[in-house]
Amino acid sequence: MSKNSSLSTNLKNEKMKNIFYFIAILLGFLVSGCDEELTIFPEDSLSVPTFFKTEEDFTQAINGTYVPLRGINNQSKPFLAEMHSDNTYFARNTAFGATDNQEDIADHSIPSDGGITANGHVNNVYVGYYEVIARANQILATIDEAEFDEAAKANVKGQALFLRAYSYFDLAQLFGSVPMHLEPVVDREGAALPLASEEELYAQIIEDTQAAISLLPLKSQQQPGRVTSGAAQTLLGNVYIVRERWADAETVLKAVVASNEYDLMPNYEDAFSGNSDNKNNMESVFEIQYREGAEGLNGSFLYNFLPRPITAEEVGAITGTSNPQPVNGEGNNIPTPDIIEAYEDGDLREDASILYVTASESFWEDGVYPIIKKYVEPHSLHGNHGMNWPIYRYSEVLLFLAESLEEQGKDGEALPYLTEVRTRAGLGAPIGDLGEAIFNERRVELAFENKRWFDLVRTGRAIDVITAHGNKIKANPVDYYYPAGVEPRGNVFTNITERYALPASESSLNPNF
Repeated sequence: MSKNSSLSTNLKNEKMKNIFYFIAILLGFLVSGCDEELTIFPEDSLSVPTFFKTEEDFTQAINGTYVPLRGINNQSKPFLAEMHSDNTYFARNTAFGATDNQEDIADHSIPSDGGITANGHVNNVYVGYYEVIARANQILATIDEAEFDEAAKANVKGQALFLRAYSYFDLAQLFGSVPMHLEPVVDREGAALPLASEEELYAQIIEDTQAAISLLPLKSQQQPGRVTSGAAQTLLGNVYIVRERWADAETVLKAVVASNEYDLMPNYEDAFSGNSDNKNNMESVFEIQYREGAEGLNGSFLYNFLPRPITAEEVGAITGTSNPQPVNGEGNNIPTPDIIEAYEDGDLREDASILYVTASESFWEDGVYPIIKKYVEPHSLHGNHGMNWPIYRYSEVLLFLAESLEEQGKDGEALPYLTEVRTRAGLGAPIGDLGEAIFNERRVELAFENKRWFDLVRTGRAIDVITAHGNKIKANPVDYYYPAGVEPRGNVFTNITERYALPASESSLNPNF
C-alpha cells in the first residue's frame, strides 16, 4: 500500500473521531488531577451557564484539566520525547511481528505526506494537549464572572493558565506551528483555526505563564500535586532558554532558588516517587499524579518499558506484584549503549537509573537487558501502579540556571549550580568546556524524563546526533537489541526531522493542515 493510500484509509477510519472533542470537554471531567475524586453530574444537566458558577464547580473543572496529562505521559509522550532520541530504543521481538507506531518513532521513519501523519502516538499527544487547552479555556472564559473567594479564584485561574501554557509549549516544541485556541470552541467551524507561528505561540505561552506566576501560591501553601508559582517560574525559565533569552531565564530561575521552597533530595534515587509514598517531595517542582487502584488514576508505563517476551516470574521479580503475568509484544524505551556510556566513572546516578533484568524467552543474546530503574517500585497488581511522573525537578532548575549564566559568559556564577548537581551524584568539578559539561550533565541527570529530544532540537544538534546514532544501529544492530541475523528495516533513519508532522485524523477537522 502506498503512503497516500495508507493515509487516506486512516483518514476515512478516523474522520469523525475528534470532530466534537472541543465541545465535549464539559462531559469529560471524569477523575481528579490531584488527590480527590470528582463528583460526576448527569450529562444532560451540564452547560456552561449552569455548571461554572461556584468554587466547587471550578475546583472540579480544574481537576479535570489535569486529567489528560496522565494519559499523555503514561503512554505516548515517552516515545516521542525519549525513544525518538539516542537515549532509548526498542527491544525487537521477532515472534510478535511489526509494531510500526513505536518503531517508526524510534527509527525516525514516520510516514508522512503533505505535513500530516497517521502515527497513533503523534495523534494521542496532540489530542491530549488540546483536551487540556480546551478545558483550561472553558475555565478562563467564565471564572472572572463567578463570585467566590478571590484567593481560591486566583489559584484556579493560575492553574488553568499554567496548564494551557505548558500544553502549548510542548506542542510548539513537538510540532512547531499549531492552531492556537484561546476561547472555548462551540462549533466545528470554530475549531478550524489557521496554524499560529512559533512566534505567536511563544508570545502567548510567555503571557500566560507570567500571569500564572502572580496568581499561584508557593509550594508550601498549595495542595500537593497542583502547580505552584515555582512551577510556573520554572516553566517560564524553560521557555526563555528555548528562546535564548538568557538574562530573562536567569532572573526567573534565581527567583525559584531564592524562594527556599525546593532542595535536592540527599540521594538521587529518592528524587523519584514511590508507588504510594515520597510523592511531591522537596525536589519535586511539578509531577503528574498517579494512584494505584481501581479508580482509574493509576499508571502502567513501567510495563511499556520492559523487554519482551518476558515470563510472569520475571515480571514479578521486577514489580513485586501478587499476580504477575507474562508480557508479550515489543519492549520500548530500553536504555541504549550510548546513554550507558554517557555516565562517568563513579556516577551514582547510573545504578539509580538503570537496572539489568532477564527476559529468558527473548531472542536477543542471553536475554539480559538494561531497563529504566527510576520507575521500578513494588506495587500490588499487575499493570496498575501509582508512581508519579516527573515534569520538573529542582535539579533541572539548577542546570537551567547554570546554562543561562554560562551563555552570558558568567562561568564563575554558573559553576556552583552545576557542581551542586554533580556533588550529589558523587562527582567532582567538571572538566573541559563548561557549556558542553552542562549539556552532558542534563543528559544523565534527566535521563528517561522526556527531556533528551527537546534538548537536541533546541541546541541544533538533533540532525547530526540522530544521523550518527542511526549509523551505529545499522552497523551493529545486535548492540541495539536486534537478535543475531535480524537487520533493521530498510526505511530506518530516512526521515530525520526536528518536528513531527501533524496528525492526519485532525486534518478532517481543520483544512489548514
